[in-house]
Amino acid sequence: MLFALMALVALLAGAGAAPQRPQQAQQAAKDIPIIKQDFTINEDGSYQWNYETGNGIAANEQGSVKNAGNPETEAISVQGQFSYTADDGTPIQLQYLADENGFQPQGAHLPTPPPIPEAIQRALEWNAAHPEQDNEGEAPAAPARPAARGRK
Repeated sequence: MLFALMALVALLAGAGAAPQRPQQAQQAAKDIPIIKQDFTINEDGSYQWNYETGNGIAANEQGSVKNAGNPETEAISVQGQFSYTADDGTPIQLQYLADENGFQPQGAHLPTPPPIPEAIQRALEWNAAHPEQDNEGEAPAAPARPAARGRK
């Protein structure tokens, strides 16, 4: 009986320590209306959908089958976008294309690679301008080394 009482106290203490969302936030999350929502599927397999919510979230997508009936090259091509406001107030907008070449997102908030260092860029440009120096992908032969002399 004592064990059951201790377990109940521990359970209640854990529930009281759990993070609680403010009542207003819980209510606001429940009351976001869907302002617009459409979905269409066509007989050829193409489709489109879009929606917009009362808190500024919007999204749309269109898709179709490319090269239908040809198993060697048939692929689904999808393009779309979505937008919302981040917690810090930053507007986020992402456009994307997804097809046989993979998922290709674009958006100002996405990280970008650092610039190529100047010395590397010059080397790349030189290599592109002198393809005859490439030896068709083979490494150049190592220079002959003189024979080692014995020590006395």
